[in-house]
Amino acid sequence: MEISEAAEQYLRHLAHVRRLSPATIRAYRSDLADLADAVGPVTVASVDLDALRDWIWRASRRGDARSTLARRAAAVRTFFAWALDEGLIASNPAVRLIAPKRGRTLPKVASAEGLSHLLDALGETATERGDPVDLRDHAILELLYGAALRVSELCALDLTDLDAARRTARVWGKGSKERIVPYGGAAARALDAYLVRGRPALVDSASAPGALFLGVRGGRIGARAVYDVVSRRVAALTGGAVGPHALRHSGATHLLDGGADLRSVQELLGHASLGTTQIYTHVSSERLAASYRLAHPRA
Repeated sequence: MEISEAAEQYLRHLAHVRRLSPATIRAYRSDLADLADAVGPVTVASVDLDALRDWIWRASRRGDARSTLARRAAAVRTFFAWALDEGLIASNPAVRLIAPKRGRTLPKVASAEGLSHLLDALGETATERGDPVDLRDHAILELLYGAALRVSELCALDLTDLDAARRTARVWGKGSKERIVPYGGAAARALDAYLVRGRPALVDSASAPGALFLGVRGGRIGARAVYDVVSRRVAALTGGAVGPHALRHSGATHLLDGGADLRSVQELLGHASLGTTQIYTHVSSERLAASYRLAHPRA
């Protein structure tokens, strides 16, 4: 079987059996297409370790980021492991494939005080003006920060996913995993104002009858629109353009700063591994070190 045909079968396996997110499948499709272009129209069984190493080396030479190289190596390792299980190959040539370790950068985090001032000011303006978009934007920012949501999770929320009495939301994370996340009083008030005065002015019942957050045309809001909302409203606090993940990072870090335990933050964020959550402890440690250097007489 040619590698391109095998790749399509594997991508269907990821979508229907493993139920990975569309974004992950798009990334794997791009990686496997790049590999197929590099090795040519050959069978999957004819690809060996040297061909894979040459593919990674050429990607490195053209300037691909270390994170991209690491992802591509992971993609072909899982692809060839699947091919072995399916009987398409006799041995897995990617077992010994090594790519540069991806660099780990600390996420941008806005200050708790700065975010509070910004959100309070936006809430006051939205309440006074009654503008539906302002009310929506305020609710989006409060929920992204208050529940530390991914942008995909926020966009997928329906009205029925909110439990206003318990102040919780049901979200679908990576791999279609369901979890219940709490949100605070500020987010609850912003959501109430949006649902009463904002959403009715935006809704197009034919386009998105049950969607929680709507775009200006009345349909379910998309990730690009949420990025624009965050970039316009929050960039000044973080010293540059930011996306919704900045609020997720900030929410997680401020929880740890406030004394929340790591396991609880892991559960809130929907991380499969505690190691993924531990990056937020590094952010808090950086702040502690900076405060120490500024304040301690022997620093």
